[in-house]
Amino acid sequence: MGKTIAEKIFERHLRDEPFDGTFVLDLDCVLCHEITTPVAIADLEWRGKDRVFDKTKIKAVIDHVTPSKDSKTALQAKMLRDWARRHDLQDFFDVGRNGVCHALFPEKGYIRPGYTVIMGDSHTCTHGAFGAFAAGVGTTDLEVGILKGVCAFRKPATIRVNLNGSLPAGVYAKDVILFVIGQLGVNGATDRVIEFGGPIVDAMSMEARMTLCNMAIEAGGTCGICMPDAVTLDYLWPFIAADYADRAAALADFTRWHSDADAVYDRVLDFDLSALEPQVTYGYKPDCVKSVAELAGTPVDQVYVGTCTNGRIEDLRVAAALLKGRRIADSVRAIVSPATPKIFSDALSEGLIQIFMDAGFCVTNPTCGACLGMSNGVLAEGEVCASTSNRNFNGRMGKGGMVHLMSPATAAATAITGRITDARSL
Repeated sequence: MGKTIAEKIFERHLRDEPFDGTFVLDLDCVLCHEITTPVAIADLEWRGKDRVFDKTKIKAVIDHVTPSKDSKTALQAKMLRDWARRHDLQDFFDVGRNGVCHALFPEKGYIRPGYTVIMGDSHTCTHGAFGAFAAGVGTTDLEVGILKGVCAFRKPATIRVNLNGSLPAGVYAKDVILFVIGQLGVNGATDRVIEFGGPIVDAMSMEARMTLCNMAIEAGGTCGICMPDAVTLDYLWPFIAADYADRAAALADFTRWHSDADAVYDRVLDFDLSALEPQVTYGYKPDCVKSVAELAGTPVDQVYVGTCTNGRIEDLRVAAALLKGRRIADSVRAIVSPATPKIFSDALSEGLIQIFMDAGFCVTNPTCGACLGMSNGVLAEGEVCASTSNRNFNGRMGKGGMVHLMSPATAAATAITGRITDARSL
């Protein structure tokens, strides 16, 4: 009987199978940021266990509120900063060098096929785009990961999602994952890995695959995962070239992390997306999804382009292409936050930042702040935001605010008109 990629990764990293049926896995990476990690740090200190299992395998960043907006967030950042220095972490990214974690860490080459990765953040599932098992965990699991380099999981079943056909012009990875979540529901993949495959995934860039896997958690998934291929290799080659004789050897090695042809899945879902239209959420759950056409004309107060879902250079290029030579509507304010310093720098050198500014956007430093309603774009009660982020929960971007999730193209078009707009109409 064949195995899925998730089962193969579990077998590679399995350390122990406790009596309660959970599996203890060795970790390749423990990722840390300033919202959840300080709680783990304080508890480890209180227990007299202020140490790390391997300073080379722990990566830390200040990203959720950066620079700090008040004394509380400054204290959170200070705790992480002091801890990273105390343990001489080689990969700590402070203000000025930091970026949105799920964009920054892949950009640095820290995620590889076959890895196991944890972080105290639900969108850690993003890193499954590289053929890794990557999961968000609670504070206790994060503490154990920091201290021992292991984490316990129930062995997950896998849902295979085949994305068939080819995407129409003007339809993007964000539209695809919103559609899939709409089909699965917010609990449809609970305690499951979502394995994405098919010709549409094969044709996607790594940036697009990260968008796809990023929102697996919105369907309840533990991890979203794609099988590594030549696209993965092109992205990672600068970081792994020394490990292989040549690219062909690396690509052959990647096939270890392909699901077997006779792998057994919990479910297999097939979607032909050749006629898919741009998608957008309504209401307060990520599975409340309609076509943009159905919500066209809905007024918004703010437009936000950025986050770990759609703040990469590919996303900024799409939005800027629509905005070039145009101005945003007088009735809206618009914010763009490139996800990392490198993305900001690339956008600056390509002239994208100037396009955003000429259009009337506020350009901010890399930060998660607006996405979780903490800084750099918080909504007032009753306001509506068109956002490229990943959650539309009630009050997510500010108490009493409404969020419509959409692609960068739809967000840019909406900024121009002041109302939810299909970018293809422009």
